[in-house]
Amino acid sequence: MTEFVIPAPQPASLAVSGQDARFPLRRVYCVGRNYSEHAREMGHDPDREPPFFFAKPADAVIPAQGEVPYPTLTSDLHHEVELVVAIGKGGKNIAAEQALDHVWGYAVGVDLTRRDLQAVAKKMGRPWDFAKGFDASAPTIALLPVSKVGHPAQGKIWLNVNGEPRQAGDLNDQIWPVADVISSLSQAVELKAGDLIYTGTPAGVGAINPGDTVTGGIEGVGEFSFTLGAKP
Repeated sequence: MTEFVIPAPQPASLAVSGQDARFPLRRVYCVGRNYSEHAREMGHDPDREPPFFFAKPADAVIPAQGEVPYPTLTSDLHHEVELVVAIGKGGKNIAAEQALDHVWGYAVGVDLTRRDLQAVAKKMGRPWDFAKGFDASAPTIALLPVSKVGHPAQGKIWLNVNGEPRQAGDLNDQIWPVADVISSLSQAVELKAGDLIYTGTPAGVGAINPGDTVTGGIEGVGEFSFTLGAKP
C-alpha cells in the first residue's frame, strides 16, 4: 500500500441513479460553444470553429440539489445547462464510429461561470481557468448508465430561473455530437475511465443571484433543482 506524507484527500465521485456504488471521477473536460446560437450570442461564428475544450477540477462536481454556494470574487455568475458524458473505457485517437462504445452513462449538469472574471481574462489575454474551475462550479445530477438511458442524441434541454425560461434547445442542435466530441478530445489527451465531458450549452445563458431557484433538465435523461446560496 502506498504511504503518503499527509492524509490523502477523498477521491472525487458522482452518484449513480438507483445504486449505492458511485462513479469515480478522474478528469472533467468541457466543450466550449457547441450550440450554434450560443456561439453566436458569445460573438463567434459556429460554422468556422472546431471544438475546443477547457477543464474543471473533479471535486468541483457536486449534487445539483439543495443549496449550491455562491462563489467568491464575482458579481456576475452565469448558468449553462449541459449534457454530461461519463467515460467508462479509455483510449487515444478514438474513431467517431467507435466513440460511443467508450461511454458509461449520461447526466445533466450546470457549468457555472464567473463571467466577469472570464471577461477580464479574455481582455488581458490571460487564461480563464478561475472563471470556470472554481469550487462547486459543476452541479450535476446522478449518472444514468447507458443500459437505462441509451445514447441521447435528441430531446429538449432547458433551464429556468425562478420559473422563468432562460435556456431552451434540443440535443440535435449540437454542432459536434457526442461521438465527434469524444473523438476530437481523444486526439489531444488520452481519455480514461472516470473522465466526464460536459458537452456545451444552448443559447440563453445569463446571470443568477443569491436566493434564485434554478431548475432544468434534458428530456429522457433527468431534471435538477437547486437554490443559490448567499454571497460569501
